[in-house]
Amino acid sequence: MKDALKWYEQMHEKCGFEGRWVVKEEAETDPRYGKEPWRRTVEELLELGVVNLDKPPGPTSHEVVAWIKRMFNLERAGHGGTLDPKVTGVLPVALSEATKVIHYVMLSGKEYVMVTQFHEAVKEEDVVENLKYLVGEIYQRPPLRSSVKRQLRTKKVYYIHLIEFWPERRMALMRIGSESGTYMRKIAHDLGLLLGTGAHMRELRRTRSGPFHEEWNLVRMQDLSEAKYLYEVHKDDTLLKKYIMPCEAAVCHMPKIMVKDGAVDAIAHGANVAAPGVAALTDNMKKGDTVAVVSLKGELVAIAQALVSAEEALKMEKGWVAKTRRVIMKPGTYPDVWRKKSAQEGK
Repeated sequence: MKDALKWYEQMHEKCGFEGRWVVKEEAETDPRYGKEPWRRTVEELLELGVVNLDKPPGPTSHEVVAWIKRMFNLERAGHGGTLDPKVTGVLPVALSEATKVIHYVMLSGKEYVMVTQFHEAVKEEDVVENLKYLVGEIYQRPPLRSSVKRQLRTKKVYYIHLIEFWPERRMALMRIGSESGTYMRKIAHDLGLLLGTGAHMRELRRTRSGPFHEEWNLVRMQDLSEAKYLYEVHKDDTLLKKYIMPCEAAVCHMPKIMVKDGAVDAIAHGANVAAPGVAALTDNMKKGDTVAVVSLKGELVAIAQALVSAEEALKMEKGWVAKTRRVIMKPGTYPDVWRKKSAQEGK
């Protein structure tokens, strides 16, 4: 339990998660069942891992994922949010069973660095002043070149910071944090309308997608190819185990509930998280939050919805703490203590 808590603290620091673990009840885990995420073999990581890929310009996100599938001979893989062909940057790719959690990365916040080209001369102070109108809840209609229905919708922009401004080139470099599904080229277009000069997105790079960002193990396609060669030819798994992270990295940004060994298999069969089975949880869990349910070894068991806050859960001796929404762990990984207990109670 202590090793898993320490490992998650290191992960939280890397992805910027601000919650802190609170131990409800000290518990020991049986070494005969399950396996710590950081001890997985290459084969196990290919089954339940994620790559923080630096997408190159040119191919589509789907083409990049298809290359990775062929490279490792995988049946399934998925990405955490589409990037246009010319756009580069952070593209989380989930392998095999880890595709079950990539949906929660797709729905999380994003950050971009964008070069905006103005069609006429403009002053820096005017750009700064008008950027204020594009922060907060804004209306957007998807551009003509988009894969979704073009209907008006609201999106939230958390911040826009002007990094550099080149008046002689009529260009600005800005960093933008926004809700998933916000179109950056539409922000550039709207800024041009506000200024009365017209503008368009010239270049775009995604610097963060959910918990994944540029400074956290970002990998290029050629890096993956080289690591695979070293593993297959020289039996050196060092790089592959570095580049393919455990799928738990994909839920690094979520509040968490750590459950005892005896509760794991019940949850893996779809049961909700009960108060007696909780060993620890993060202090920032609020009622209604999407949370990651993990074992005492740190393995991701399921994704759930919190039914109470962390403060309430710590005081509970019985009742439901979270409703299971998506099971990740295969049933049977841990012993079915719950089934035996039910059978005994039925006698």
